[in-house]
Amino acid sequence: MFEAVKTSCLVPFNNDFKLSEASTLNEAVPDKKNYKKRLEKLVDELDDLQRRLYASDKHSVLLVFQAMDAAGKDSTIRAVMSGVDPAGCQVFSFKQPSSEDLDHDFLWRTAKCLPQRGRIGIFNRSYYEEVLVVRVHPEYLAGQKLPYHVDLDELWQQRYESIRDHEKHLARNGTVVLKFWLNVSRNEQRKRFLSRLDDQRKNWKFSSGDVDESGLWKDYMNAYEQALNATSRPWAPWYAIPADDKPSARLQVAETIVESLKSLNLEYPEVSEEHLKEIGEMRKLLEKPV
Repeated sequence: MFEAVKTSCLVPFNNDFKLSEASTLNEAVPDKKNYKKRLEKLVDELDDLQRRLYASDKHSVLLVFQAMDAAGKDSTIRAVMSGVDPAGCQVFSFKQPSSEDLDHDFLWRTAKCLPQRGRIGIFNRSYYEEVLVVRVHPEYLAGQKLPYHVDLDELWQQRYESIRDHEKHLARNGTVVLKFWLNVSRNEQRKRFLSRLDDQRKNWKFSSGDVDESGLWKDYMNAYEQALNATSRPWAPWYAIPADDKPSARLQVAETIVESLKSLNLEYPEVSEEHLKEIGEMRKLLEKPV
């Protein structure tokens, strides 16, 4: 079973993660030229690894991205996955659940979107919304048709347990689960909100609700700290990525994915002697002039 690649951003597995100690800015911010070269190299490596992943047909990869608004989830996914064969990956964004979603358990709508073997699946937000947004807004539980009443503290613990069981089941069956929390500071979020107002091309991304949610910053930070501690495990690690500088965040995400896939020792399937003989015969036929 896959085990986490250790980096400075890895959330420990001993419930000892302190959000107050997690940096939002990487000390080594790359210059523009160096960033572009490093990211291009990583994207090329990722493309090759995805091809090996597909050919070996034993593993799938699930990348989970969670963050506060304007932390850079969309642009990070776009930058890191830009060179990967589109046939080899799939992206799903999860917003407000539909009535059909609410007629199922909280893992259902994401479970039906899991990647098949050989593919990379990307969740832009995920089932973690159920212990983040819903924890900050417990009034949302009224629409979830829960069969019985439980104490809220007990409910969150039950959901953490369900998530851990779900992710361990995936890992046991060949899915590499990597989870990225893009850790942006409140001040940087404010600047990015302002840039959305200043740039007409970004106006569509702005919502007054984003500012309202930012006003609940402390509640969200508490929810993130609790969730990351409860669910960062060797087979489904969380990485707290400093996200105030987008280029360095993208590099750290790309490096983590590449190193994780390298640890699987992915190889193209061996070709049998019989198949090699058949290839030789087909070569002779194809080399004959027509």
